[in-house]
Amino acid sequence: MTKSPLQAARASYKPKLPDGLAGNVEIKEGSPTQSIAHQKEISKIFPHTYGLPILNIESGSKPLKSVSINVGVILSGGQAPGGHNVIAGLFDGLKTLNSESKLYGFLGGPSGLVDGKYKELTAEIVEDYRNTGGFDIIGSGRTKLEEQSQFDKGLENCKKLGINALVIIGGDDSNTNACVLAEYYKSINANIQVIGCPKTIDGDLKNGMIEASFGFDTACKVYSELIGNIARDALSSKKYWHFIKLMGRSASHIALECVLQTRPNYAVISEEVLEKKLTLDQIVEDIARVVKTRSDNGENFGVCLIPEGLIEFVPEVKKLILQINDLLAHKADFFNSLETDDDKFQFVNSHIDADSAKAFNSLPKEIQIQLLMDRDPHGNVQVSRIETEKLLIDMVEDKLREWKAEGKFKGKFTALANFFGYEGRCAAPSNFDADYTYSLGYVSAIIIGSGKTGYMASVRNLTAPAEGWIAGGIPITMMMNLEKRHGRMKPVIQKALVKLDGKPFKEFAKNRGEWSVKTSYIFPGPIQYFGPGEVCDTTTKTLQLEKS
Repeated sequence: MTKSPLQAARASYKPKLPDGLAGNVEIKEGSPTQSIAHQKEISKIFPHTYGLPILNIESGSKPLKSVSINVGVILSGGQAPGGHNVIAGLFDGLKTLNSESKLYGFLGGPSGLVDGKYKELTAEIVEDYRNTGGFDIIGSGRTKLEEQSQFDKGLENCKKLGINALVIIGGDDSNTNACVLAEYYKSINANIQVIGCPKTIDGDLKNGMIEASFGFDTACKVYSELIGNIARDALSSKKYWHFIKLMGRSASHIALECVLQTRPNYAVISEEVLEKKLTLDQIVEDIARVVKTRSDNGENFGVCLIPEGLIEFVPEVKKLILQINDLLAHKADFFNSLETDDDKFQFVNSHIDADSAKAFNSLPKEIQIQLLMDRDPHGNVQVSRIETEKLLIDMVEDKLREWKAEGKFKGKFTALANFFGYEGRCAAPSNFDADYTYSLGYVSAIIIGSGKTGYMASVRNLTAPAEGWIAGGIPITMMMNLEKRHGRMKPVIQKALVKLDGKPFKEFAKNRGEWSVKTSYIFPGPIQYFGPGEVCDTTTKTLQLEKS
């Protein structure tokens, strides 16, 4: 692998570990746990892995050793900065437990387990990928491990390699699949442990024990650098409004973190839209009001941040999307046989209620088409394809044109649209993410060495220096609830949304009025890897506020 000067320098970086992992370790078990909701139903679905205790990994009096063990690792779902360091930490942890242990990477995501596509991850291979972005060491994929035939095929392939443990690195859905797999293998005494690792740049896989999902810190810093660059350009030219859509389908954590890092003139937080039942027209009028106020002050420019999943949080559109998802889950074959857009529109209108039909027909044709495109593997609309930023620009233009005709607006409005998504997924991890992911991998190895299954690796107390982080594991069933997928109720890990009564949102709410009128931009600049800790090692504004 040819390395840039930065990559070469980063290769020598030694990730910091919590003191509890630095030498001899022991595992202490807490009290039994229960799922976050639907306890009776979840306990019946997971009789062998429900109610497990929380694990705490602490400094011990003697080394934790194990017999030689072969472990398989899977990268699942979208990329997130730090995935390679999870694998490096897992590799090093396994070798500490027993130098004869081996690590196999299943290629292309969960499908590699089912199809038997793999490669052994040797020290030489792992060394090449330390502290790098991307998932290219073994590749990723979005195949769902949901069917018994997949589990059995995976078991067969593991037995061929002598694998007794699997580590699945993924988001809430991937870790849900890990939990189902752990339960199945335990129920048939397959002697294969399954451990999950919390990955998603969206930041929606979090709770009291999982303070942050890995990759969120790096991605937000990358996006904030770009937003800062755009804000400075807007301030320089003084003639453009920039509408910037950011990753985050199910929650607005990225948008909120970038707001706190850059101080734009306007930002929409999807959870607030849902809580206040704001319509699209109300959102548009509020943005237009800020545009007008700034224009009246001679500032015909600004920056507006929009979460990727906003459209699903607007009540009338949320209801519409749920009805379309349910319709297409049951009538997909007939729907796909329709040849024209008009035929599809007519079919949808005849199968949804009057309010949803009104909402559907009020949208531009381009947005209607985007709402009806192929669903994701969970049966949901692919919101990243919905150009919400352009929709808002068009609607704000219409509102300002209306106000101009009434003599209420005399300024100018020229808007540009941006979508920041892939730019952040494979960035070289920040020092925080490099340390955090390495620790998560190392913790996964320790949990495997203790013989546990059905757990997710956990590292918390993340606002402290890395040496003070607390390592452990939490039962995946602890995060479960029931949700409707493909038209039926299924156990899934509950997504963490932005809390409107939380300190991060309150910090935004307290300042947004001033930031909308007074240009208060912050320009974070690029991620720093070398220098004082307060510049290089700090975590997100969100986490700092949550733990303050």
